[in-house]
Amino acid sequence: MNYPESFQKLVECFKLLPGVGSKTAERYAFCMLDLDEEKVKQFSESISDIKKNITTCPNCGCLSEANKCLFCEDETRNQDIICVVENQKNVFVFEKLGVFRTKYHVLGGLISPMDGINPEDLSIDKLINRIKDENIKEIILALRPGIEGNTTSLYITKLLENTDVKVTQIAQGVPIGADMEYLDTLTLEMALENRNEVS
Repeated sequence: MNYPESFQKLVECFKLLPGVGSKTAERYAFCMLDLDEEKVKQFSESISDIKKNITTCPNCGCLSEANKCLFCEDETRNQDIICVVENQKNVFVFEKLGVFRTKYHVLGGLISPMDGINPEDLSIDKLINRIKDENIKEIILALRPGIEGNTTSLYITKLLENTDVKVTQIAQGVPIGADMEYLDTLTLEMALENRNEVS
């Protein structure tokens, strides 16, 4: 297809997004042509701003625009519980439930020696320090079911076995290998409410 160069560049940019193929990218590019100048400027500035302004919270690893994220700053949350998740996206999956207001900790992945990801590559040490420093009573392991998630859960549980910290994990109504972001809210809510203590 011989599109003008500027148009083709935009199509190629849209194709960088996950799940966007050639036809969808072309449709998005044509849509941009239909937007007025102000909307295009707003779109462009938003993309630029996300790279300039969004950072990682040094405390929990969530997305942030300040020194600490909104979740760490929020004193109305349950201060005794940390919900441990694999990645930043999972934080917002649980937040959308709106029923379970805890603190969070993002590991930045799961233990997977076959992929070269070992415990020291994740923010597990930081989690253990937070548990001590913030006087945490319970951690909820809300990790993706499967070999990597189970390995990571067992590793963290082992580190905490001689402490007074209660270690629970979300109930196994969550299918093996499922990505948290694709689960319906009822399944996630029930998994949180029916969490089991890890022994």
